[in-house]
Amino acid sequence: MSYLIKPEGYKPLLDLKQTELGIKQIKEFFQLNLSSELRLRRVTAPLFVLKGMGINDDLNGVERAVSFPIKDLGDAQAEVVHSLAKWKRLTLADYNIEPGYGIYTDMNAIRSDEELGNLHSLYVDQWDWERVITAENRNVDFLKEIVTRIYAAMIRTEYMVYEMYPEIKPCLPQKLHFIHAEELRQLYPDLEPKCREHAITQKYGAVFIIGIGCKLSDGEKHDGRAPDYDDYTSEGLNGLPGLNGDLLLWDDVLQRSIELSSMGIRVDKEALQRQLKQEGEEKRLELYFHKRLMSDTLPLSIGGGIGQSRLCMFYLRKAHIGEIQASIWPEDMRQECKEHNIYLI
Repeated sequence: MSYLIKPEGYKPLLDLKQTELGIKQIKEFFQLNLSSELRLRRVTAPLFVLKGMGINDDLNGVERAVSFPIKDLGDAQAEVVHSLAKWKRLTLADYNIEPGYGIYTDMNAIRSDEELGNLHSLYVDQWDWERVITAENRNVDFLKEIVTRIYAAMIRTEYMVYEMYPEIKPCLPQKLHFIHAEELRQLYPDLEPKCREHAITQKYGAVFIIGIGCKLSDGEKHDGRAPDYDDYTSEGLNGLPGLNGDLLLWDDVLQRSIELSSMGIRVDKEALQRQLKQEGEEKRLELYFHKRLMSDTLPLSIGGGIGQSRLCMFYLRKAHIGEIQASIWPEDMRQECKEHNIYLI
């Protein structure tokens, strides 16, 4: 079901023309800073991939991919990507990227099963990035170093927006807070996972939650993650499992946390086999991507995605992602938004 958060007294700080200019400047500035921080080169990405090769991102494992037949390939099915989590690792191998360097790309996706609302759209745009690492880098300290570099690019971008539009005051804390999902559960044992996120992010302003996908001490996961890209079972923070996580910022307009990035150190052969076994998905080992990984023809890597529209929405103090991107919304949502000064593109 769709949802709509209606901030009381909301009035956009920028008009449509200012908003479009702001989007352009943010996207150009941030991607240059991200590229510099992580030593990434830009590559061209696919909008769709062949079905049945294990390349498309499975997200939580239940979302349906948009698919269509290809006439010249005997009606073989293509799938619009959910994200490029696994495709990027194949590309690192194809480009023969050395450790310490990587790639980034503009990823455009369609997620038809998305619950539509202030933060969720059918159309997904993000910077997908992937960097080659060594076996020695497969630890939580290296993960935290990379996340801190990404956050530094976010801080600089926020100041650039302030220089453009002085009415938009910087609000990000200088330091990012790290916590494991299990520690978060113990801190707020009576709250559901999303409410825990809101509570911790309101307290610190910017938080990275480690261990997304691993089972916590109550037998539940903080949130789902496909078992064949992020490593969420190897030992990580304070001896707890997980070398991945989500980056959250506190949004004053919506009065809640928003997830800006999902990322992590990717599975090696051992972690892949372990996680597929846990999820009862060992049949995936017969797919193209998984065979490549098991045959040591893919590099070790770290990678993730950073939401472009969500980032712009945060910086420009917008109440709805539809104020940043053009998409399809329920007609009653459009009308209700208009009544609350939320003007969807």
